[in-house]
Amino acid sequence: MIGHKRYSRVIFTNPNSISKCFLIYIAQSITLTEHNLMDSSRYPTHPDQFKTLDTRSIRKEFLIEDLFSEDKITHTYTHYDRLIIGGVQPTSQAIKLEAIPALRAEFFLERREIGIINVGDKGSITVDGKVYSLENKGALYIGRGVKEVIFHKPEKGTSLFYYNSSNAHASYPVRKVSIDEAETVELGSLESSNHRIIRKLLVQSILSTCQLQMGLTELKSGSVWNTMPPHTHDRRMEAYLYFDVPKDQTVCHFLGQPDETRHIWVKNNQAVLAPPWSIHAGAGTSNYSFVWGMAGENLDFSDMDAVKPTDLK
Repeated sequence: MIGHKRYSRVIFTNPNSISKCFLIYIAQSITLTEHNLMDSSRYPTHPDQFKTLDTRSIRKEFLIEDLFSEDKITHTYTHYDRLIIGGVQPTSQAIKLEAIPALRAEFFLERREIGIINVGDKGSITVDGKVYSLENKGALYIGRGVKEVIFHKPEKGTSLFYYNSSNAHASYPVRKVSIDEAETVELGSLESSNHRIIRKLLVQSILSTCQLQMGLTELKSGSVWNTMPPHTHDRRMEAYLYFDVPKDQTVCHFLGQPDETRHIWVKNNQAVLAPPWSIHAGAGTSNYSFVWGMAGENLDFSDMDAVKPTDLK
């Protein structure tokens, strides 16, 4: 699926419009193909509507399955705080970050910031002529106004660059953050099956951003529960990328209002959207890792509304 978009209706006011519209469509399709682009959109769902969705509909609205594809860059433009979620897998060639039609911008970061975390083998990214090397689980923040971002194929192995991009009102410097530089917190216990390490990579305590926050969580061997006890934060939406999920294993991601929960079964290198009104927790058939990313009203990581596990329904 290249350059896929949904259109509800097209009205032509005169016969010549048909051929003109066709030519515009072809030109756009060629552009998207040349840019190795896979593009889609997601629209907000009201919590009352969410209660009526079946399994297929929930997966369609909240799960991003095809996040990484060889020599492609994917974009999922969400209308939750205008966050864009995507992945880049340069295999045989370098891939340039281009503006997508939804942005109506000359270049991708004209009015945006972006956070990138490498969940694959060591790779490199060129930012306005300067090369940054990212190890596994390393992060790179790029501020508004940067015109050229190029993802390079790795010397060996497979680099998987996962990114979140949000609207930006100011320009902040490019900053690489290694896993050793992250603000690290150890939570939970093996007895409660949620012993985990939280690594805050692109957060206010590390660097300045407009509204984007990103980091990752690693579940220890023998633990499967993440974000437990659960919470919501009505001021920010969140996206989860599950990775390091062993072959033939899976993760059950929980979402919905605390008294009306649902679930999605997620495979390795797939992402889930969590609306501001929704909890976001999970339990796997094995331990795993996940990248969390947030955008919205504030940059206060601890600003959340806790939910007791015994109150979940």
